[in-house]
Amino acid sequence: MRQILLVLASMLTLSSLNSPTVTIAGTTPDLQEMRLVQRVNCNNPQTQIAINECAKLSYQRADKKLNQAYQQLLPTLETSRKQKLIAAQLAWLKFRDTNCEFERSRYEGGSIASSIYSSCLENTTKLHTQELQEFLKSDP
Repeated sequence: MRQILLVLASMLTLSSLNSPTVTIAGTTPDLQEMRLVQRVNCNNPQTQIAINECAKLSYQRADKKLNQAYQQLLPTLETSRKQKLIAAQLAWLKFRDTNCEFERSRYEGGSIASSIYSSCLENTTKLHTQELQEFLKSDP
């Protein structure tokens, strides 16, 4: 048993030489963090794990664009409209997240639930980004 553990430890050590890792002082990685992650081909994901990861990455890109549009719009508004935009954005975020949780609940417990949730977040976020971009075009 000890030899097996030594072999596994050696394999993990050797495999970690090829990929950068970040260690935070005072924490111990859980099994999820210890899994080796390879770059996923999002043009042709082959597993549900890859599909889930690609959906998550796609949502993150959409969220970044939303934040850029929001940050561009905010300084163009007078104070009272800024406050209304901030309140609307907070309400929208709550709606988006709750709505996507509802959509995901149809697949609760299934491996596809994660990608359903991320895809919902992405689609809803893209629509809202377009709305904010329209405000940027139309507001003086």
